[in-house]
Amino acid sequence: MALAQSFTGVSFYLRGLSRLNGALHRAQPHVQWQPVRCASSTSRWKQRQGRDAYAKDAKVQGLKSRAAFKLLEMDEKHRIFKKNQTVIDLGYAPGSWSQVALERTKPHGKVIGIDLIPAQAPRGVITFQGDFLSPMVQKLVKTLITETDRRKPKEQPPASTDDETIGDETAKIAIERPSYIDLERHASLGTGDLPQETGSSKGRLVDVVLSDMSAPWDQTSGFNMNTMSNPYHRLMNTSGVAFRDHAGSMDLCNTALEFASDTLRPGGHFVCKFYAGSEDKALEQRLKKLFSRVYREKPESSRSESKEAYLIGIKRKGDVTLEQRV
Repeated sequence: MALAQSFTGVSFYLRGLSRLNGALHRAQPHVQWQPVRCASSTSRWKQRQGRDAYAKDAKVQGLKSRAAFKLLEMDEKHRIFKKNQTVIDLGYAPGSWSQVALERTKPHGKVIGIDLIPAQAPRGVITFQGDFLSPMVQKLVKTLITETDRRKPKEQPPASTDDETIGDETAKIAIERPSYIDLERHASLGTGDLPQETGSSKGRLVDVVLSDMSAPWDQTSGFNMNTMSNPYHRLMNTSGVAFRDHAGSMDLCNTALEFASDTLRPGGHFVCKFYAGSEDKALEQRLKKLFSRVYREKPESSRSESKEAYLIGIKRKGDVTLEQRV
């Protein structure tokens, strides 16, 4: 009798424990496991652009990118542009700096842009696609500068605010000059080098040299994207490795500075982007040899997390020429 009562008590205890476990199980919310998805770089870029006030303002104002505000800030502070200047924009794509330069040099300013990647040029800007580190490409750009200067009208037409007139004049100059393909074909022939510069073309014809270039790095994705409207999906600008980005920017800045030494008029100005590192002080010293005043700038519109900064050379010295690096 006692044994039967003992089994009954154990059975009752087990049933109560089972009911308690069932109640606890029903009280817990049912969570289904899902794999974690990492956001792609494109998605992160879109999210950042959506929160960026400068990117929104650029879109509203019809600017190619938010980078335009960096140049606008530097121009407001240092008065880089004047009317009717000739401006060279190195690494112009997607074209926001060229837009600013064209606007600030009206009514008869001339802007020539060069970039490694294809892009839709702003209206009124003469563009050239090629690798600026190539000596042949640099020679072709100098020839283009000479040809466009040679075909300038002897007397400037009356100032006009009509964008159509300015666009037509620029298009006429672009049609009259030898094409990039013709120049390359001439250079590849065994008859000699490109035509030598003569007369006034031996002088320096450029008022401002801008360099917003970044060293490209090996492409790993997006090989099937051929659109000109989104070239940065096919050729990235920074690798994310600080030393690599710094070293690449130093090569580009020094090459741009040597180009400015060859082409800038006395009193001309120079702006270049660089990524901070151990060699930027030496670059700054080179600028001080060529320009009367040199400034280091980090515009407010530049993202705080970015290592980019800008060196600005004001008033090129007429009696100084930089030696080419070995």
